[in-house]
Amino acid sequence: MTRHLLSAADLDAAGAYEILNSAEQMDAIQHRQVKKLPALRGRTVVNLFFEDSTRTRSSFEIAGKWLSADVVNVSAKGSSVSKGESLRDTALTVAALGVDALVIRHPSSGAAHRVTEWVDCPVINAGDGTHEHPTQALLDAFTLRRRLGELAGRHIVIVGDLTHSRVARSNVLLLGLLGAQVTLVAPPTLMPAGVHTWNCSTSWDLDATLAGKVAGDVDAVMMLRVQRERMGTGSSGGGRAAVGYFPTEREYAIGYGLSPARLDLLPEHAPVLHPGPMNRGLEISSIAADSPRSLVLDQVRAGVAVRMAVLYHLMAGADEGSGRTGTTGEPHPAAVHA
Repeated sequence: MTRHLLSAADLDAAGAYEILNSAEQMDAIQHRQVKKLPALRGRTVVNLFFEDSTRTRSSFEIAGKWLSADVVNVSAKGSSVSKGESLRDTALTVAALGVDALVIRHPSSGAAHRVTEWVDCPVINAGDGTHEHPTQALLDAFTLRRRLGELAGRHIVIVGDLTHSRVARSNVLLLGLLGAQVTLVAPPTLMPAGVHTWNCSTSWDLDATLAGKVAGDVDAVMMLRVQRERMGTGSSGGGRAAVGYFPTEREYAIGYGLSPARLDLLPEHAPVLHPGPMNRGLEISSIAADSPRSLVLDQVRAGVAVRMAVLYHLMAGADEGSGRTGTTGEPHPAAVHA
């Protein structure tokens, strides 16, 4: 794996499987009474978040602590950023404190890449604007792989606000790398520019796609949040959507929400995913979100294991000679047993 993780494109198939297999070992830690490995003891990880987050920030914090790293959380609202400090100065200041890895979430696409030009430590992209969110794609693949087995040949449908989604971009890259077929479904106004160059199929007809009439039988469906905050004039409760994207929230839910009727169109084996947070009643009904098919909480649990694996591989690595001992002298995840 490369020194940084900025995009799902930074991984080849071997690197992706290495992380996913390590995450299987890391997942065993969650079932122990004492959830600790000494692999990153003495290392410091800083979570630098310029956007609000619950799942990503918390899982990175838990992942670092379960690997025995010292974890520091820095948010824009509680830092000098609120006083006008630039991204460059903030990154240089944090790096000067002697950190060993920097996890960054930022509202501007490309921000994580720019930070790598200013600091010497590994940088992990925890979401940059509408660009990418590679660890989310990894945890989605981990969750799907556990339910469906190997993903080669599987058909995954991703539905929703694709224009503003960094999750969709990373998933198309990673799922394609693992051999899955991906179909993106959205109204024309929420299809990203240049989507025809992506390694996926597209459709505007959700019912036909879920029924297997567009690209064959569906093995899983992932619903994406309607990102009102990126639409400028969105409403959280009045029913009106941002001008130019769709007429009303009700009409969006009728056309592209995962209703109970649409849930019944899926084959029995096909699960439902959502990266969260969910707009219940908009892109997904409560019945679908809480059904036995739902893997939403499985995704949350997978986030810790996958991010443990990413931190380990970036910060400790593995001894190429034995494949069992990291640069810290601690056991490689493959040597960890529940």
